[in-house]
Amino acid sequence: MPIQCDIVTQERTVFSMAVASVSLPGTEGRMGILPNHSALLTTLDFGDVWVRHVDGEEEHFAIGGGYAEVQPDKVIILADSAEQAEEIDIERAEKARERAQQAMKEGVTDDPDRYAQIQASLMRAQIRLDVGRRHSGRRRREMTPGAPASRQDDN
Repeated sequence: MPIQCDIVTQERTVFSMAVASVSLPGTEGRMGILPNHSALLTTLDFGDVWVRHVDGEEEHFAIGGGYAEVQPDKVIILADSAEQAEEIDIERAEKARERAQQAMKEGVTDDPDRYAQIQASLMRAQIRLDVGRRHSGRRRREMTPGAPASRQDDN
């Protein structure tokens, strides 16, 4: 029996499908969600969401924090930002990280809100880079005719 998983941002629905399991980066640690899970409302950290399809294939998403509502038959992830690994533009994420690092080096004078924004930008860029480098292209290779069916990480 699958569980419905929806990953949603303010701008769009990033993912919506019945899946076998979901792994989330909770603020208190990583959590796995299977069908018939107890009801739960939790905050999410910056990190990698893993979705395992019924056929065993996995998809990965970089999220920039948010909330997850879990019911026995569905998981709704309300993410501040979310991007599928294959959608991540590594070059653009690298430039965003460099801009955020430069802003941190220059310092923020007496503006804790601005500092928090820059810190969030840096964390978001870093998780996009991590997820993009680790997982982008994996599904494309697996779906290419004649490609090896290996599931090993690209470390």
